[in-house]
Amino acid sequence: MLSLNEIKITRRDEEVLKLLVQGCSNKEIASQLSISPRTVKQHLRTLFLRAGIRDGRKRVKLATAMFQKEQMESCNLVIG
Repeated sequence: MLSLNEIKITRRDEEVLKLLVQGCSNKEIASQLSISPRTVKQHLRTLFLRAGIRDGRKRVKLATAMFQKEQMESCNLVIG
């Protein structure tokens, strides 16, 4: 399983990923973050390359890793 701690992620990258995990399209992500759909696409392309994801079907791994990170953070908030 891919760990987000293994790749460099900027704050904006994380915002894009969170919206992607929520099921937003590139256009919806762009609208919510006040950036262009082309910029969203570039963020995703860069993230996939950093994570070593070349196959489109494997991109789900990145979204899954993001989801797991969010779940762990929310559990830590409840516990801590």
